[in-house]
Parts: sequence; C-alpha cells; structure tokens
Amino acid sequence: MSNGNGQGPPTGLAAVSTALLAMSRHLEVHDVLKTIVVSARELLDAEYAALGVPDDHGGFAQFVVDGVSDEEWKAIGPLPRQHGILAAMLHRATPERLADVREDPRFGGWPAAHPDMSDFIGMPVADGDEVLGALFLANKRCPKPEGGCGFTAQDEELLRMLAQHAAIALTNARLYERSRELTIAGERARLAHELHDAVAQKLFSLRLTAQAATALVDRDPARAKGELQQVAALAAEAADELRAAVVELRPAALDEDGLIATLRTQIQVLDRAHTAGVTFDAQGVRALPAAQEEALLRVAQEALHNALRHSGADRVDVTLVRRGQGALLRVCDDGRGFDPSAVRRAGRHLGLVSMRDRASGVGGRMTVTSGPGKGTAIEMEVPGG
Repeated sequence: MSNGNGQGPPTGLAAVSTALLAMSRHLEVHDVLKTIVVSARELLDAEYAALGVPDDHGGFAQFVVDGVSDEEWKAIGPLPRQHGILAAMLHRATPERLADVREDPRFGGWPAAHPDMSDFIGMPVADGDEVLGALFLANKRCPKPEGGCGFTAQDEELLRMLAQHAAIALTNARLYERSRELTIAGERARLAHELHDAVAQKLFSLRLTAQAATALVDRDPARAKGELQQVAALAAEAADELRAAVVELRPAALDEDGLIATLRTQIQVLDRAHTAGVTFDAQGVRALPAAQEEALLRVAQEALHNALRHSGADRVDVTLVRRGQGALLRVCDDGRGFDPSAVRRAGRHLGLVSMRDRASGVGGRMTVTSGPGKGTAIEMEVPGG
C-alpha cells in the first residue's frame, strides 16, 4: 500500500499521530467510526478492517468496514451476530492475534460472499470497564512466517494505542450528539412555549372580537362588520404563527440537500406564510464542512425569526456568497431596528448571544448593524474546511 508519495505506509508514532488527528476532526459518531477503521487498516497495512459497536440484543448497533466495496458488502448480507471470535473480543475485552482465523475452534464460518481471510488481529475499544466496540483486522500485507501470524507484537501495541484514543474520540462524539439532541429538545420546548403564548393570545382576541360582533350584529351592523373584519385579520395572524412554527419544527435537510437548497426551501415557505416579503440569493458558495453549514443555517433561522416576529419589517433579504474558501451570510430587514449598544438584556431575548456563540463555535464571526428606524443587518462569515 502506498501513502501517495511512492513510499510505503507510515509507521510508528508518526502514523498514530496522523490517525489521532484524523479522528479529532470529526464530531459525528459514524464519521468517527469510519475514521478509526480506515486509520487502523492503514496503520497496520491490512487488507480488511472492521469496527463493531454492540447492541443489547446479541447483534451490532453499528458495524463499519474498510477494504470491502459497497457491492461486496451488500452481497455479504445482514450484519454479523455477536458469536465466536467477535463475541470473545466484546465480552473478554482482551486482544487476539491469530495465524489463521479459519482454524480457530471458535470460528463459525461466514457468508459465501465474504472475502477470504487468514491472519487476524482484534482489539477491544474500551472506556474503563465499558466495551464500546472492537476493532478487527485481517490479511496483513506482508510475507507470512511459516505457521505464524503476519501481525506482530508491535502491530498489537500500535493498535492498542489507537484503540485507547478511539475510545476517547467515540465517547466525545456520543456526548456531542447527545448535547445536540438536548439542544434540539430545548429549541422545540422554546418554540412550543412561544407558539402557545402567541397563538393563545391571538385566539383569545379572536374570541372576544367574535363575541363583540355577535352583540352588535342587530343594533349596529356597520360596527359588527368592522369587528368581523378584525376577526378575519386575527385568524390570518394565527395561521401565520402556525405556519412559521411548522417551518421551525421541520427537520433541516442539510445532509440530503445541502445548505443552499435547505435555506431556499425554508425561505420560500416563510415568504408564503408571512405578509413580509422574504427573498434568498446565493452566489458561488461551495459545499462547506457540516458544522459550518449547520451553524449558518441556525443563525439564518434565528435572524429570520427575529425579523419576522419582532421587527415589523415589510421585507427581509437573505444572501449567501462565497468569501475565500468560506462563506458570508447576510440577513437584512427594513424593520424598526434598535440600538445594538443598548440591548445587552434585549440581545439575549433576540437570540444575538446564541447566534454569536454559533459563529465563534465554528471559527467564524458575526456582526450586527442596526439603528432605531433603520432596519437591521446581521452578517456571519465562516472559513472553509
């Protein structure tokens, strides 16, 4: 195997350092698992590598492979169960090195489409006493000693070191995903509270106005007509609140559609749902790392929420343009504006603090330009990957 410059694979601590840096770049659990597997296979120069994360039912919650094509993986069939050598790795949590996995008494065979494997090394990935998963590698690319395993004691030590850091990376990724779930839950709770307050107030006003119209319909039809017109206006406002809530509750399609398509779709819905005109324009923006795209989307959503709910704007314009290898988001409205230097407490209400936190969290920066009667412009710039 070549490392791209005509030399063989990197060895020793330099290779482990490269692998650890690769793992530290990812926050999503699946990305971390894949990076661990790829790093392990390159580190030990093996044909095949896999990492299994057990579930509580004798199977695997996740099983990530490297060295097997998508077509081969589909042909192999369902995920393996926890039995034989795989089970031993998970339950005993001790490393294994075998000259020929097929001759081990615990070997129970594999599906017809499974690649043929001989020498084998396995290493648990553990956090204290908890086994998070196990790494499996097979077929080291080297001449095999007679009746022996191609994987060496040095390979085992390198893999042990990698597994220890993999446990940290995997735990951090799980904590990140959990914190994101809690953040989403918190945002939904906030939205439910706002929705309840806004719509309940509208419906209460609607009920009082309808009662007033009923009382006036016989003795003062003209005033009753005015009250009914107010009923219609209040009903339209309540419908706007509900539509906006649906937009916020709908999960973002970043993974499938990318930032531009997701923003465009949400802004089109907001434009239909609100009396203010909402526009979107994107120019030359490249795909960005997932964290940057999510931060840009969330800041855009918060800025749009502020403009449409609090500013009294007739028009809100959203632009996304390329800036070097990164991107610049701009959300401008022609609403009542405010004095940015005098809104420390109001800033929290408007979400400015959370937007700044999101920007700085991905190495970006956010600026707010506004003034009483002058509208508001929010800009967020993020670097590329």
